[in-house]
Amino acid sequence: MNRNDLRRLDLNLLIVFETLMHERSVTRSAEKLFLGQPAISAALARLRGLFDDPLFVRNGRSMEPTPRAQEIFALLSPALDSISTAVSRAADFDPATSNAVFRVGMSDDVEFALLPALLRRLRAEAPGVVLVVRRTNYLLMPGLLASGEISVGISYTEELPANAKRKLLRRSKARLLRADAVPGALSLDDFCTRPHAIVSYAGDLTDCIEGELQRMGRSRQVVLAVPQFNGLASLLAGTDIVANVPDYTAAALTAAGGLRAEALPLETPWCELHMAWRGAQDNDPAERWLRSRIQMFCGDPDTL
Repeated sequence: MNRNDLRRLDLNLLIVFETLMHERSVTRSAEKLFLGQPAISAALARLRGLFDDPLFVRNGRSMEPTPRAQEIFALLSPALDSISTAVSRAADFDPATSNAVFRVGMSDDVEFALLPALLRRLRAEAPGVVLVVRRTNYLLMPGLLASGEISVGISYTEELPANAKRKLLRRSKARLLRADAVPGALSLDDFCTRPHAIVSYAGDLTDCIEGELQRMGRSRQVVLAVPQFNGLASLLAGTDIVANVPDYTAAALTAAGGLRAEALPLETPWCELHMAWRGAQDNDPAERWLRSRIQMFCGDPDTL
Protein backbone atom coordinates (compact mmCIF):
# COMPACT_ATOMS: atom_id res chain seq x y z
CA MET A 1 0.00 0.00 0.00
CA ASN A 2 1.40 3.38 -1.03
CA ARG A 3 0.48 6.78 0.44
CA ASN A 4 -2.24 7.39 -2.16
CA ASP A 5 -3.89 4.14 -1.09
CA LEU A 6 -4.16 5.51 2.45
CA ARG A 7 -7.08 7.65 1.25
CA ARG A 8 -9.18 4.47 1.29
CA LEU A 9 -8.24 3.71 4.90
CA ASP A 10 -10.51 4.71 7.76
CA LEU A 11 -8.27 5.78 10.65
CA ASN A 12 -11.02 4.77 13.08
CA LEU A 13 -10.39 1.13 12.13
CA LEU A 14 -6.86 1.39 13.43
CA ILE A 15 -8.11 2.85 16.72
CA VAL A 16 -10.49 -0.09 17.04
CA PHE A 17 -7.65 -2.50 16.29
CA GLU A 18 -5.38 -0.92 18.95
CA THR A 19 -8.18 -1.04 21.51
CA LEU A 20 -8.89 -4.70 20.75
CA MET A 21 -5.19 -5.44 21.26
CA HIS A 22 -5.34 -3.88 24.72
CA GLU A 23 -8.74 -5.18 25.82
CA ARG A 24 -8.88 -8.59 24.07
CA SER A 25 -12.68 -8.30 24.14
CA VAL A 26 -15.32 -6.87 21.79
CA THR A 27 -17.50 -5.94 24.77
CA ARG A 28 -14.78 -4.06 26.66
CA SER A 29 -13.55 -2.39 23.47
CA ALA A 30 -17.08 -1.17 22.76
CA GLU A 31 -17.33 0.26 26.28
CA LYS A 32 -13.92 1.91 26.00
CA LEU A 33 -14.73 3.55 22.65
CA PHE A 34 -18.37 4.37 23.55
CA LEU A 35 -19.60 2.30 20.61
CA GLY A 36 -22.02 -0.60 20.29
CA GLN A 37 -20.77 -4.17 20.03
CA PRO A 38 -22.12 -4.52 16.47
CA ALA A 39 -19.99 -1.53 15.41
CA ILE A 40 -16.84 -3.14 16.88
CA SER A 41 -17.68 -6.48 15.23
CA ALA A 42 -18.21 -4.74 11.87
CA ALA A 43 -14.91 -2.89 12.25
CA LEU A 44 -13.14 -6.16 13.05
CA ALA A 45 -14.59 -7.76 9.92
CA ARG A 46 -13.24 -4.85 7.83
CA LEU A 47 -9.85 -5.13 9.53
CA ARG A 48 -9.69 -8.83 8.74
CA GLY A 49 -10.37 -8.05 5.09
CA LEU A 50 -7.86 -5.19 5.06
CA PHE A 51 -5.01 -7.29 6.48
CA ASP A 52 -6.16 -10.64 5.03
CA ASP A 53 -5.78 -12.29 8.43
CA PRO A 54 -8.16 -13.39 11.22
CA LEU A 55 -6.21 -11.05 13.59
CA PHE A 56 -7.99 -12.42 16.70
CA VAL A 57 -9.07 -15.93 17.61
CA ARG A 58 -11.36 -16.73 20.53
CA ASN A 59 -9.79 -18.49 23.50
CA GLY A 60 -12.44 -18.92 26.18
CA ARG A 61 -13.70 -15.42 27.01
CA SER A 62 -10.64 -13.74 25.58
CA MET A 63 -9.68 -12.89 22.01
CA GLU A 64 -6.05 -13.81 21.41
CA PRO A 65 -4.14 -11.92 18.70
CA THR A 66 -2.57 -13.85 15.86
CA PRO A 67 1.16 -13.50 15.06
CA ARG A 68 0.17 -11.16 12.20
CA ALA A 69 -1.80 -8.98 14.61
CA GLN A 70 1.20 -8.79 16.96
CA GLU A 71 3.38 -7.74 14.05
CA ILE A 72 0.91 -5.06 12.94
CA PHE A 73 0.52 -3.75 16.49
CA ALA A 74 4.27 -3.34 16.94
CA LEU A 75 4.35 -1.08 13.86
CA LEU A 76 1.01 0.63 14.37
CA SER A 77 1.23 1.77 17.99
CA PRO A 78 4.19 4.17 17.55
CA ALA A 79 2.68 5.40 14.27
CA LEU A 80 -0.57 6.36 16.03
CA ASP A 81 1.47 8.06 18.76
CA SER A 82 3.22 10.12 16.09
CA ILE A 83 -0.09 11.10 14.47
CA SER A 84 -1.48 12.13 17.87
CA THR A 85 1.62 14.22 18.58
CA ALA A 86 1.47 15.93 15.17
CA VAL A 87 -2.18 16.89 15.66
CA SER A 88 -1.61 18.02 19.25
CA ARG A 89 1.24 20.34 18.31
CA ALA A 90 -1.09 22.21 15.98
CA ALA A 91 -3.67 22.82 18.68
CA ASP A 92 -3.75 25.88 20.90
CA PHE A 93 -4.66 25.66 24.56
CA ASP A 94 -6.14 28.46 26.63
CA PRO A 95 -6.87 27.22 30.16
CA ALA A 96 -9.27 30.08 30.85
CA THR A 97 -11.64 29.02 28.05
CA SER A 98 -10.88 25.31 27.72
CA ASN A 99 -13.41 22.57 28.50
CA ALA A 100 -10.84 19.76 28.10
CA VAL A 101 -11.27 16.49 30.00
CA PHE A 102 -8.10 15.29 31.71
CA ARG A 103 -7.85 11.68 32.90
CA VAL A 104 -5.28 11.35 35.65
CA GLY A 105 -4.19 8.33 37.67
CA MET A 106 -3.38 8.90 41.35
CA SER A 107 -2.41 6.64 44.19
CA ASP A 108 -4.55 7.04 47.30
CA ASP A 109 -1.93 9.01 49.24
CA VAL A 110 -1.64 11.51 46.38
CA GLU A 111 -5.39 11.88 45.98
CA PHE A 112 -5.86 12.44 49.70
CA ALA A 113 -2.89 14.67 50.51
CA LEU A 114 -1.87 16.45 47.30
CA LEU A 115 -4.95 16.64 45.04
CA PRO A 116 -6.80 19.36 47.04
CA ALA A 117 -4.14 22.03 46.45
CA LEU A 118 -3.80 21.01 42.78
CA LEU A 119 -7.56 21.13 42.28
CA ARG A 120 -7.82 24.63 43.74
CA ARG A 121 -5.19 25.83 41.25
CA LEU A 122 -6.88 24.13 38.30
CA ARG A 123 -10.24 25.66 39.24
CA ALA A 124 -8.67 29.11 39.46
CA GLU A 125 -6.91 28.91 36.10
CA ALA A 126 -9.25 26.68 34.11
CA PRO A 127 -12.79 26.64 35.54
CA GLY A 128 -14.17 24.81 32.50
CA VAL A 129 -11.88 21.78 32.49
CA VAL A 130 -12.95 18.41 33.85
CA LEU A 131 -10.63 16.23 35.94
CA VAL A 132 -11.32 12.49 35.99
CA VAL A 133 -9.23 10.72 38.65
CA ARG A 134 -8.53 7.00 38.40
CA ARG A 135 -7.09 5.09 41.34
CA THR A 136 -3.71 3.65 40.45
CA ASN A 137 -0.50 2.28 41.94
CA TYR A 138 2.78 0.88 40.63
CA LEU A 139 0.99 -2.30 39.47
CA LEU A 140 -1.91 -0.60 37.66
CA MET A 141 -0.02 2.36 36.18
CA PRO A 142 1.56 0.60 33.15
CA GLY A 143 -1.74 -0.81 31.89
CA LEU A 144 -3.68 2.42 32.37
CA LEU A 145 -1.05 4.42 30.48
CA ALA A 146 -0.66 1.86 27.70
CA SER A 147 -4.41 1.67 27.09
CA GLY A 148 -4.86 5.45 27.17
CA GLU A 149 -7.29 5.29 30.08
CA ILE A 150 -5.10 7.93 31.71
CA SER A 151 -2.73 10.40 30.07
CA VAL A 152 -0.66 11.03 33.20
CA GLY A 153 -0.24 9.21 36.50
CA ILE A 154 1.17 10.15 39.91
CA SER A 155 2.38 7.27 42.05
CA TYR A 156 5.41 5.26 43.06
CA THR A 157 6.40 3.52 39.84
CA GLU A 158 8.41 0.57 38.62
CA GLU A 159 8.07 -0.75 35.06
CA LEU A 160 6.33 1.53 32.55
CA PRO A 161 5.33 1.19 28.87
CA ALA A 162 8.23 1.65 26.47
CA ASN A 163 6.98 5.01 25.17
CA ALA A 164 6.12 6.46 28.59
CA LYS A 165 8.06 9.30 30.18
CA ARG A 166 8.70 9.78 33.87
CA LYS A 167 9.78 12.62 36.16
CA LEU A 168 10.58 12.67 39.87
CA LEU A 169 8.07 14.76 41.82
CA ARG A 170 9.29 14.36 45.39
CA ARG A 171 11.32 12.20 47.72
CA SER A 172 9.60 11.36 50.98
CA LYS A 173 10.27 9.69 54.31
CA ALA A 174 7.78 7.77 56.40
CA ARG A 175 6.36 9.43 59.53
CA LEU A 176 4.77 7.70 62.49
CA LEU A 177 1.15 8.61 63.29
CA ARG A 178 -0.33 8.15 66.75
CA ALA A 179 -3.44 9.35 68.58
CA ASP A 180 -2.54 8.43 72.16
CA ALA A 181 -1.64 10.96 74.86
CA VAL A 182 1.55 9.25 76.04
CA PRO A 183 4.29 11.93 76.08
CA GLY A 184 7.56 11.60 74.21
CA ALA A 185 8.57 9.79 71.07
CA LEU A 186 8.28 6.01 70.81
CA SER A 187 11.41 3.96 71.32
CA LEU A 188 12.17 1.06 68.99
CA ASP A 189 10.93 -1.37 71.67
CA ASP A 190 7.67 0.58 71.99
CA PHE A 191 7.35 0.70 68.22
CA CYS A 192 7.69 -3.07 67.94
CA THR A 193 5.22 -3.85 70.74
CA ARG A 194 2.52 -1.40 69.66
CA PRO A 195 -0.25 -2.65 67.31
CA HIS A 196 0.12 -1.26 63.80
CA ALA A 197 -2.20 -0.22 60.99
CA ILE A 198 -1.10 -0.10 57.37
CA VAL A 199 -2.72 1.26 54.22
CA SER A 200 -2.69 -1.33 51.45
CA TYR A 201 -4.63 -1.19 48.19
CA ALA A 202 -4.20 -4.96 47.76
CA GLY A 203 -4.84 -5.91 51.38
CA ASP A 204 -1.22 -6.82 52.15
CA LEU A 205 -0.09 -7.05 55.77
CA THR A 206 3.49 -5.97 55.06
CA ASP A 207 5.20 -2.89 53.68
CA CYS A 208 8.74 -1.52 53.39
CA ILE A 209 9.10 -1.34 57.20
CA GLU A 210 9.15 -5.15 57.51
CA GLY A 211 12.40 -5.44 55.60
CA GLU A 212 14.15 -2.92 57.82
CA LEU A 213 12.88 -4.61 60.98
CA GLN A 214 13.98 -8.05 59.78
CA ARG A 215 17.49 -6.77 59.11
CA MET A 216 17.56 -5.65 62.75
CA GLY A 217 16.17 -8.96 64.02
CA ARG A 218 12.95 -7.27 65.09
CA SER A 219 9.25 -7.57 64.19
CA ARG A 220 5.91 -5.86 64.75
CA GLN A 221 2.24 -6.82 64.86
CA VAL A 222 -0.08 -5.48 62.17
CA VAL A 223 -3.69 -5.56 63.42
CA LEU A 224 -5.39 -3.49 60.73
CA ALA A 225 -5.05 -3.05 56.96
CA VAL A 226 -7.26 -0.52 55.16
CA PRO A 227 -7.35 0.46 51.47
CA GLN A 228 -7.14 4.25 51.87
CA PHE A 229 -5.70 6.99 54.06
CA ASN A 230 -8.62 9.29 54.69
CA GLY A 231 -10.13 7.20 57.48
CA LEU A 232 -6.97 6.74 59.53
CA ALA A 233 -7.66 9.60 61.93
CA SER A 234 -10.97 8.17 63.14
CA LEU A 235 -9.62 4.61 63.20
CA LEU A 236 -6.61 5.49 65.37
CA ALA A 237 -8.59 7.77 67.71
CA GLY A 238 -8.94 6.35 71.21
CA THR A 239 -6.52 3.46 70.54
CA ASP A 240 -2.82 2.71 70.95
CA ILE A 241 -2.55 1.73 67.27
CA VAL A 242 0.18 3.48 65.27
CA ALA A 243 0.68 3.82 61.52
CA ASN A 244 3.55 4.85 59.27
CA VAL A 245 2.62 7.01 56.27
CA PRO A 246 4.45 9.25 53.77
CA ASP A 247 5.45 12.61 55.25
CA TYR A 248 3.12 14.63 53.01
CA THR A 249 0.20 12.37 53.97
CA ALA A 250 1.09 12.76 57.65
CA ALA A 251 0.94 16.55 57.24
CA ALA A 252 -2.57 16.34 55.76
CA LEU A 253 -3.82 13.93 58.44
CA THR A 254 -2.44 15.88 61.40
CA ALA A 255 -3.72 19.22 60.10
CA ALA A 256 -7.26 18.36 61.21
CA GLY A 257 -6.12 17.61 64.79
CA GLY A 258 -6.41 14.46 66.88
CA LEU A 259 -3.21 12.92 65.52
CA ARG A 260 0.45 13.72 65.91
CA ALA A 261 3.37 12.67 63.74
CA GLU A 262 6.96 11.90 64.66
CA ALA A 263 10.04 10.33 63.15
CA LEU A 264 10.20 6.54 63.12
CA PRO A 265 12.64 5.03 65.65
CA LEU A 266 14.51 3.26 62.84
CA GLU A 267 16.13 4.28 59.60
CA THR A 268 13.91 3.85 56.55
CA PRO A 269 14.69 4.35 52.85
CA TRP A 270 13.63 7.40 50.90
CA CYS A 271 10.64 6.82 48.62
CA GLU A 272 10.36 8.52 45.23
CA LEU A 273 7.02 9.75 43.95
CA HIS A 274 6.92 10.04 40.16
CA MET A 275 4.78 11.59 37.49
CA ALA A 276 4.54 9.39 34.39
CA TRP A 277 2.82 10.20 31.12
CA ARG A 278 2.20 8.90 27.63
CA GLY A 279 4.98 9.73 25.19
CA ALA A 280 2.40 10.46 22.48
CA GLN A 281 1.19 13.44 24.51
CA ASP A 282 4.58 14.77 25.51
CA ASN A 283 4.15 17.92 23.41
CA ASP A 284 0.39 18.32 23.70
CA PRO A 285 -0.12 21.94 24.91
CA ALA A 286 -2.99 21.03 27.26
CA GLU A 287 -1.14 18.07 28.75
CA ARG A 288 2.03 20.13 29.15
CA TRP A 289 0.04 22.74 31.07
CA LEU A 290 -1.49 20.06 33.31
CA ARG A 291 1.89 18.45 34.01
CA SER A 292 3.37 21.82 34.93
CA ARG A 293 0.60 22.33 37.51
CA ILE A 294 1.09 18.82 38.87
CA GLN A 295 4.80 19.61 39.21
CA MET A 296 4.02 22.85 41.06
CA PHE A 297 1.42 21.52 43.46
CA CYS A 298 2.29 17.85 43.92
CA GLY A 299 6.06 18.15 43.77
CA ASP A 300 8.47 19.64 46.27
CA PRO A 301 10.57 22.76 45.59
CA ASP A 302 13.72 20.73 44.92
CA THR A 303 12.13 19.17 41.82
CA LEU A 304 11.06 22.43 40.14
